[in-house]
Amino acid sequence: MKVLHFYKTYFPDTIGGVEQVIRQLVLSSALLGIKNEILVLSPSNTVRTVKIDNCYVHRCRSNFQIASTPFSISVFLKFIQLAKESDIIHYHFPYPFADLLHLVTQVNKPTVVTYHSDIIRQKYLLKLYWPLMNKFLGNVNSIVATSPNYQKSSKLLLRFSKKVSVIPIGLDKSTYKVASKDRLEYWRKKFGNKFFLFVGVLRYYKGLHTLIEAACNSNYRIVIVGSGPIEKEIKEHAKNLGVENIHFIGFLQEEDKAALLTISYAILFPSHLRSEAFGISLLEGAMYGKPLISSEIGTGTSYINIDGKTGLVVPPGNSSALRQAMDYLWNRPAIAKEMGKRAETRYWDLFTADKMAKSYNDLYKSILKCTK
Repeated sequence: MKVLHFYKTYFPDTIGGVEQVIRQLVLSSALLGIKNEILVLSPSNTVRTVKIDNCYVHRCRSNFQIASTPFSISVFLKFIQLAKESDIIHYHFPYPFADLLHLVTQVNKPTVVTYHSDIIRQKYLLKLYWPLMNKFLGNVNSIVATSPNYQKSSKLLLRFSKKVSVIPIGLDKSTYKVASKDRLEYWRKKFGNKFFLFVGVLRYYKGLHTLIEAACNSNYRIVIVGSGPIEKEIKEHAKNLGVENIHFIGFLQEEDKAALLTISYAILFPSHLRSEAFGISLLEGAMYGKPLISSEIGTGTSYINIDGKTGLVVPPGNSSALRQAMDYLWNRPAIAKEMGKRAETRYWDLFTADKMAKSYNDLYKSILKCTK
């Protein structure tokens, strides 16, 4: 079986949650005999087909962007060519140009859409996009929600409930770097053996302003890994509030990230808007056996983190509640350790890449059977 994935971008141009999901799916499904290829747009002048993780990634030059959505002229012919050679077309939503590409080319192949998130921020553009989006989702064969929480809480998914199934995102821990003793010791010397950890791109929906306000007058270390659009803004916010126990260390290589995940005390994930549809970094914390703190936003974050069992779930944007949760875990190491164990058990039970790949393989076969 040959599957063509289409999304707006991929490694090495960008590093994000959807890219990681595609990578994990490609790696794990290859073990089941599925041949994957990926078609993306790239801003690079050196646009070519590259091989990443034993998978061909075809890169077409993006010509312009509208509201963070890249468009390409050359991708139409490339898509038609690759689609003819594929058994399944797998789109990753939201990406409005993919909707347009699908409907314009009218490639007659079975189609799957992984529904990563509702469109939250672009409310006015959403009104213009709505007819195209509805026609696209109505035309594809199957839509996959990444958690039952999101399936139940997304108004758009409810419109297409008859074709929606749930396949949770999975990670393969063996694909993660193992931190060397030197890197573990380096970070222990820097931050000690007990600190809260946040990992992620610094975006508007990550709840970092709330985290900084919750940290006021606290004495525990908080380490923030990542860079992004609001980095300068949140650093200024911390400075203005006099918060000095938050350490912004920017983007890290995978081994250093693995080292911090290994030695951290607990994971902070205060995202406060539904733009955070799942929470890959939160799942990584569970995979490393850490207790979790997240917000209740009706998405996959509360499918990963079960309040009172794998960690604590607080109201979104509530700095007081977040502070209480941090204090609770910090002062109760035995409870925190037990929550971390349960988080890791939940990862192995529900969120491995192997389970994700088998579920997609079954879905692909079912669609192929129904569309013959």
